[in-house]
Amino acid sequence: MRKPATIERLYLDFDGFFASVEQQARPALRGKPVGVVPFASTTYTCVIACSKEAKRCGVTAIMPVLEAKRICPDIVLVPQNPDLYRRAHHALLAEISTVIPIDAVKSIDELTCRLDPADRSAPNALARRIKARLRDNIGPYITCTIGFAANRQLAKMAGKVNKPDGVTIWHPADMPAPLFKVSLQGVPGIGKRMVDRLYDAGIFTMSDLWETQPKQLRQIWGNVTGERLWYALHGYDIQAPAAGRGMFGHGRVLPPDHRDIWHAHECSRLLLVKAARRMRRDGFNAGHLWLWLSMRSTQWSGGVPLPIVHDDQACLAGLEILWAKARLEVPKGTKIIRLGVTLLDLSPASERQLDMFVNDDVTRKRWERVTTAVDFLNAKYGKTIVSLGPWTPPPGGYAGGKISYTRIPRAEDFW
Repeated sequence: MRKPATIERLYLDFDGFFASVEQQARPALRGKPVGVVPFASTTYTCVIACSKEAKRCGVTAIMPVLEAKRICPDIVLVPQNPDLYRRAHHALLAEISTVIPIDAVKSIDELTCRLDPADRSAPNALARRIKARLRDNIGPYITCTIGFAANRQLAKMAGKVNKPDGVTIWHPADMPAPLFKVSLQGVPGIGKRMVDRLYDAGIFTMSDLWETQPKQLRQIWGNVTGERLWYALHGYDIQAPAAGRGMFGHGRVLPPDHRDIWHAHECSRLLLVKAARRMRRDGFNAGHLWLWLSMRSTQWSGGVPLPIVHDDQACLAGLEILWAKARLEVPKGTKIIRLGVTLLDLSPASERQLDMFVNDDVTRKRWERVTTAVDFLNAKYGKTIVSLGPWTPPPGGYAGGKISYTRIPRAEDFW
């Protein structure tokens, strides 16, 4: 296992990405405290992103809107626009790529690059070139913070030190002193539950974590992730194996006036069709469908097997089975706050093995041809003009196009 003697990685994190993109796109928001919210015209939700002006007032992400208004009365609340953020993401990546090749896109607002020998010797100059390129060709309101270190993990941690719009360099020769200034919660991959497990093991500070052994962290984590973290924190060039595709799914928080079972059912149909579209584009079939519903004080979930399919008719037929069960088990009048659908048990479409007890090959192929024709028409016109059943997106207009930490939506996700 190799331990670099110099910095080899850059990690770039855009500052308050959603809010800063809104400020760049809408001059009226510039210089004002901005909070991005899931829906317009409701106070019973939370701020999902905020500008640096709002942060200076004490507003944080995932803060209730009422609390944000209390501590920052001048905050301007803006409903989210995921397609705008997607387009900004690709524009920013195009500009950065003219300065340095991008090694991996980690999320909508984070990426990492490998440094060549010239950039390793002059990281500050590289950071200035990247920032100048973004400022001159995109605009000055979308800023980024950059960290340099021996590996990706340390570079990401370094990039959190001088936000916003900062640059931090952790040379291997200076380690681990800078690391000891970071709390356990400041380590990517260590959440509240893991902090509790570390406390139970007598590990309370970064210094304690540093003094552990690889096998000890492997035991605490319960898998090889803990061991990989130990080597990463000690400066080794650790590369986790690429994860295979395990599922396709979408979730959605319902607007306050759409939290009845009828609207939840209609929203789940849209989410499932969009998940099935993605699955077909990537060349998979599904053998299982899962539906989950979140209420204020309880949850409901259920699954149903699918006969190794990818067409809309088969997926929607499975969904109706689940909703029939949900209507019997979820108390009438219960408000459904959030829901999601997931297609599981994936297999490559080129390797489909039919269930000999289902015997639906002829019918299934007909529905697959129908679905292929529907996909072709929608792709040709760049929007959903044909669908199985009604197509009535809920307020907010981003069903299936939500930006998550693990996936950047494509343009067709917003049709």
